[in-house]
Amino acid sequence: MSFQYDMSDFSEVLVSENAIGRKLDEMAAEIRADYADKDLLLVGVLKGAVMVMADLARRMPPAVQMDWMAVSSYGSGTKSSGVVRILKDLDADLTGRHVLIVEDIIDTGVTLSWLTGNLRSRGAASVEVAALLRKPAAAVVDVPVKYLGFDIPNQFVVGYGLDFAEDYRTLPFVAVLKPEVYGDK
Repeated sequence: MSFQYDMSDFSEVLVSENAIGRKLDEMAAEIRADYADKDLLLVGVLKGAVMVMADLARRMPPAVQMDWMAVSSYGSGTKSSGVVRILKDLDADLTGRHVLIVEDIIDTGVTLSWLTGNLRSRGAASVEVAALLRKPAAAVVDVPVKYLGFDIPNQFVVGYGLDFAEDYRTLPFVAVLKPEVYGDK
């Protein structure tokens, strides 16, 4: 079943559905090899990482476990506030486990830097990051990313989990949202 999208809100598609699928195949193969004999926990960061986490997890062995955490530094705007808040904490005990944080996008790096430190402090054997997208030009804090999909320009993007005011998350691709759509928010 195919759905036709109204493309008038976007200036361009940065990453196609096919490109995302191919990249997730590559990332999953590396992760499976690196964690073959380890107790791996995938930690998805809500809400944006839902699509990445679901599609990446389906490429993992059935014994891989998942948990979710919700943190925010954005509020309802398009720019990070720099203050990180936990909105939903993990259910799993991280002691001695290998944790792979699954992110949709790394923007400033502030939230992810805080999150990796927080999870390390909980006794994890290791904490690494897998991210579909990264905006190098927006980085304020350098966060090591072990598994990376795509570097993209510092533009406001939506789709594949990324939203504007909770819209556009379900797009199967990543697109640049036209400034006139989001205005000065």
